[in-house]
Amino acid sequence: MRALVQRVTEASVEVEGAVIGRTGPGLLVLVCAMAGDDEAAADKLAARVAKLRIFRDDQDRMNRSLLDMGGGALVVSQFTLAADTRTGNRPGFSSAAAPEDGRRLYEHFADSLAAQGIPVQTGSFGADMKVRLTNDGPVTIWLDTADRA
Repeated sequence: MRALVQRVTEASVEVEGAVIGRTGPGLLVLVCAMAGDDEAAADKLAARVAKLRIFRDDQDRMNRSLLDMGGGALVVSQFTLAADTRTGNRPGFSSAAAPEDGRRLYEHFADSLAAQGIPVQTGSFGADMKVRLTNDGPVTIWLDTADRA
């Protein structure tokens, strides 16, 4: 599974003009399940996100995790993280999980993150979403549970 993790002071996701998820200080996590991923990959990614030490400590160093600082997470599905841009001008998405698998693993990831004590809100899988965020730092980290070409 892949995730683009952004440290935020706030983030929200809107569908058809209505805010359906938001977080204050914490993380915006854009998530994509890849073909061949399973629940173990979702659990592994959730553990990495929860323990990723990208929040400031008392010495202003990135040394605290989401668990340490008590922040929340806004988890949004984003299959475009599977984009293959190695050839041509149009990205290919054949390495993304099939939609039914993508939904299941996205929801499992969010549940796994919440099971670790993180307040989690989500977007709507497959919907046309508007995501707003105030990136803190900015700090943006790419995570992938597998080594891929």
